[in-house]
Amino acid sequence: MRIRFTEAARIQFLEGLEYIRLDNPEAARKFREKAEEVLRRLEEFPESGRAIPEFPALPHREVIVRPYRFFYRTTGQTVWIVAVWHSAQLPAGPEH
Repeated sequence: MRIRFTEAARIQFLEGLEYIRLDNPEAARKFREKAEEVLRRLEEFPESGRAIPEFPALPHREVIVRPYRFFYRTTGQTVWIVAVWHSAQLPAGPEH
């Protein structure tokens, strides 16, 4: 498996990193490292994330790297990160 971000999810992730960095650069570095670690785990265990509680009927799953939620779906040999939301946000639903 390989991990890929949709363009929208990549922008959301980078905006989140920048928001954290403006307040605390070290916290941003640690968040990025933790996110990379958690997402790498999906390469081997793509079903390890949980179903999205707000949308249990969708085939998407999520992993949490506080304070962000990473929504993803698996297609073939690729895990697509489709959205990255701050945990205080209520998602309207994954886009893909």
